[in-house]
Amino acid sequence: MRHHNNHYDNMFDSALQQNRQQWFETAQGQYVLRQEQYYFDRVVADIFGYNATQIGFAGVDFLRSSRMPFKFVLGMEEGASANAYPGFLPIRSDSLDLVLLPHTLEFNSYPLQILHEVHRVLIDEGKVILSGFNPFSLWGMRQRITKSKMDFPWCGRFIDLTQIKDWLELLDFEITGGQFGCYVPPCAEEKWLTRLHFMEAAGDRWWPIAGGVYFLQAVKHGCGVRVIQPDWKNSSARARKAAAVPQLEGD
Repeated sequence: MRHHNNHYDNMFDSALQQNRQQWFETAQGQYVLRQEQYYFDRVVADIFGYNATQIGFAGVDFLRSSRMPFKFVLGMEEGASANAYPGFLPIRSDSLDLVLLPHTLEFNSYPLQILHEVHRVLIDEGKVILSGFNPFSLWGMRQRITKSKMDFPWCGRFIDLTQIKDWLELLDFEITGGQFGCYVPPCAEEKWLTRLHFMEAAGDRWWPIAGGVYFLQAVKHGCGVRVIQPDWKNSSARARKAAAVPQLEGD
């Protein structure tokens, strides 16, 4: 059974790469790419460390604004720094400061296994940033009604953001940030994407959870540890109060 699944994944990957490249050359693809590049550029610039990797989407450099000295792309597509399945990363445990997953989970058969691997290769307090298509949006609706399930991005398995959060928390990640984007309907023509651009600001204000794409940031904590800030001020006050009460001895 596992061999059959791997064979299916290889076929899926081959078709996916071809269709994805063609889609990114369309007005619709360029619209999504601009939104995602802007988000990743802004966020990764403020994350410090030494080693960062992007898993998938080798043709787009989402790490270009990172100041980390060692950056590379993993995947099975042309342009990757090294060939590797996202669910089986050839990377030493506890060695990366940052991992990007641009739509990686929804275009692979084992999304939870990928997150397990990401958790393994990240150092404690290492960060993961991911993006995905929102199934509860106009883009998700388009994906459900489209007839051709081989066309990108409608061939993906769009994953509910709540499900992603549950998986991350299960693996002892702490959600630290996120954002929705791409509120314009999935129009094919540039003129409609331009005319409906006002929906970006309106959507972010009035229906923020309906964006076509979501972004999520999380940090890894080792061994399920959460940092608790002691309430030193109140504790000291209680201690002083207790010390001021005289201990009365019985007659």
